Amino acid sequence: MAINKNHEFEDLDGVKCAIVEKNIPAERVKFLKKILEFNRYTVVVVKSPPPKAAPVTATTPAGDASPVPPTPSAPETFTIGVTDVRFNRINAVFGRSLRTPDGHIVTLAFWEQKETVSNDEVPYYEKKF
Repeated sequence: MAINKNHEFEDLDGVKCAIVEKNIPAERVKFLKKILEFNRYTVVVVKSPPPKAAPVTATTPAGDASPVPPTPSAPETFTIGVTDVRFNRINAVFGRSLRTPDGHIVTLAFWEQKETVSNDEVPYYEKKF
């Protein structure tokens, strides 16, 4: 049960975890795991269940049901969590409590992988636009 949508937790491989992100590709797991482990969190990664799809039957113009070709399988996704159930990714990023391995503060743009280097010179709330 979550406190709110931004603070979810559940059992991953039998361990109670705060959910960091769900349904993410392996590259993103690697990126987040590196940051979280550097910040001394114990990371748990599990494969996300495949999305549920409703059975589909196609009909021909004559109204006959014909077999549907198999749909391509969904890409493999993962759920990543940390064993510290107090962890909240929103608070961690905006509270500037996470660091990169090179010593910079993790910014929102870096967390979302929009920037390759964390530019933490000026906090987001002091930037002039």
